[in-house]
Amino acid sequence: MRELRHRAVTCPQSPSCQVAEPELEPMTSDSQARALSAEPRCFSNASSAYVSARIKMGSQLSVDNSVQVVIVGGGFGGIAAASQLKSWGIPFTLVDMRDAFHHNVAALRASVEKGFAKKTFISYTVTFKDNFRQGLVVGIDLQKQRVLLQDGEALSFSHLILATGSDGPFPGKFNQLSNMETAIQSYEVMVKQVQKSQHIVVVGGGSAGVEMAAEIKTDYPEKEVILIHSQVALADVELLPCVRQEVKEILLRKGVKLVLSERVSNLDQLPLNESQEHILVKTDKGTEVDTNLVILCTGIKINSSAYSSAFADKLATNGALRVNEHLQVEGFDQIYAIGDCADVKEPKMAYHAGLHANVVVANIVNSMKQKPLQSYRPGALTFLLSMGRNDGVGQISGFYVGRLMVRLAKSRDLFISTSWKTMGQTPP
Repeated sequence: MRELRHRAVTCPQSPSCQVAEPELEPMTSDSQARALSAEPRCFSNASSAYVSARIKMGSQLSVDNSVQVVIVGGGFGGIAAASQLKSWGIPFTLVDMRDAFHHNVAALRASVEKGFAKKTFISYTVTFKDNFRQGLVVGIDLQKQRVLLQDGEALSFSHLILATGSDGPFPGKFNQLSNMETAIQSYEVMVKQVQKSQHIVVVGGGSAGVEMAAEIKTDYPEKEVILIHSQVALADVELLPCVRQEVKEILLRKGVKLVLSERVSNLDQLPLNESQEHILVKTDKGTEVDTNLVILCTGIKINSSAYSSAFADKLATNGALRVNEHLQVEGFDQIYAIGDCADVKEPKMAYHAGLHANVVVANIVNSMKQKPLQSYRPGALTFLLSMGRNDGVGQISGFYVGRLMVRLAKSRDLFISTSWKTMGQTPP
């Protein structure tokens, strides 16, 4: 066996960027053992918090009847926290409006590939049994330490983890009070809309928009795909310039037509995700596009409805909760925020939510053991863009990485197997 390492070289796209180039070295017996025992994890922020927050699993804590952790939100951070609390034997209740975890990293592919959606939804009840409660959280009673549900039920807590994530348009997000069968069917319907549309417009050129356009052209190269973006550069602003340029080159190679520095002016009048014979899309620069299908990939917002009233004075301008270095909501020792709803200066990514969960569970355990709390410190940015199953680009800890590495790390599987393993289930 050989161990994969990396060294920095000059990026072929830009001399100002550095490339993480794989460098294979023979594995020693020690490194082989580490590789075989390592937890599978997606490439992302190489934060020191991951190392400092890792806790020994398998041992059970002795806790009294007063301990009850409530987790609001069953996204990536929520299931990571729930799984770790389960391993520690700490009583908890996970609350989500859906009955299944949605691996939305793969939602865009589920929108174009028939039969793929069933891989992206994983039952909460199978994993967490009676520790899961389906319901919509409508408020938090801080005085009585209770989470309030829409149906009138109140869940008491000694510790609260807010992991409400973010909301946005379908198909990138699916935040509805529904069951797994309905959710899967929604994506199968979307696949049919894509299949019967010859001309498709994707609105928004951030990470979701460029990945959506690439997924469509990968599966249906004969279709016309036009991406309209209000900025000149594509993808996220935090990315290296050479990464953003390569995103553009990949889309052009796939045959995606780009309309840049223009904003759709009649968006509120357009039917979304519904194939029609003629849909006229207009921009603020006078461009008109006659298409069959419009897919919106903008407008992601922090999902703050569950807590905004209770924590009105703790909100950042985007609706996220202000937290300290231990990810405790400011002014509250037993209330934590993780993932998108935590006001941490880093991109909102699934992997970061998992890192936050590690720190928070470690801190709940340490507080019971009367040990010092762990801190979370963001590290250098890692961001991988899957441009269809056969292409991609990104950066790891600030270094450019190209097609081969991104295909191996993300594009082929989109980390679906990792989520099924976290949930302790076998994918279909």
